[in-house]
Amino acid sequence: MIDIRGLSYFVAQIENLGQWQRYAEEVLGMQVQAAPGGGLYVKMDERPYRMLVVEGDSPRYLASGWELPGELAFDQALQHLERCGVSWQVGSRAAVEQRGVQALVTISDPSGNQHELSWGHRSDCQPFISPQGVPRFVTGDMGLGHTVLPAPDFDATLAFAKDVLGFGLSDIFNFRPDPSAPPVRIHFLHCANARHHSLALAEYPVPSGCVHVMVEVDSMTEVGRAHDRLQAHGGQLSATLGQHLNDRMTSFYMKTPSGFDLEYGYGGLQVDWAEHLAFEFTRVSIWGHDFSVGRQ
Repeated sequence: MIDIRGLSYFVAQIENLGQWQRYAEEVLGMQVQAAPGGGLYVKMDERPYRMLVVEGDSPRYLASGWELPGELAFDQALQHLERCGVSWQVGSRAAVEQRGVQALVTISDPSGNQHELSWGHRSDCQPFISPQGVPRFVTGDMGLGHTVLPAPDFDATLAFAKDVLGFGLSDIFNFRPDPSAPPVRIHFLHCANARHHSLALAEYPVPSGCVHVMVEVDSMTEVGRAHDRLQAHGGQLSATLGQHLNDRMTSFYMKTPSGFDLEYGYGGLQVDWAEHLAFEFTRVSIWGHDFSVGRQ
């Protein structure tokens, strides 16, 4: 198995980098600086960045960056990929420099999602200072948050996530928008940290390349302040405030400049996997999270 420790970063694309800079600084409350080789670093903790935004012809999500603990784990990951018959692309010198890692490979899952495996992140030890006064985001050894990716080829993509990438099942939601039709499957997956899920797979295509990413703050006050900033910024709300049933996150959803959603939340469940019982939940949230607002 591959020893993935967390979602280290993601890569997004947009035509106008200024849109992401304003969104990151004015709504998310994160720092922004130029990235080596072009693009923007979006900083939310002591690392130089957790979001990399590059210029491109269309707004979309490009890749998920998964962190391995060291060089030995990275070499063992390549051996595992070879045994599984999975091809990989070695990151160019420019890509390695831009990601700020020691080594990088890119692989594609059966639904076409791009995954970057790396080890040895570079750190300048500079503190996070939010332009909006956000005290901190919950990251550390749990990674930046989670990502939910489209998986129209669901069975093969789920098998890839488990058998190739090494994720474990946290729980299951079978979405039933039409009671007479088969359910739409969404599986939530964890890696080697306490976050309830670092990856989820949804059984439908998404033009932007991602359903949503999640970032977590350490108080409900900061969720409310971000909600106010979104309204002041004139941003698009994708789901109202609510609390999820499975990971207990209290959050709201908004549209990013790259077309996918971002969940901004507080109070996510941290799990002892030796004691966890995976289950199927039958409603998305305990309260709130009206997603119809994003379709208006």
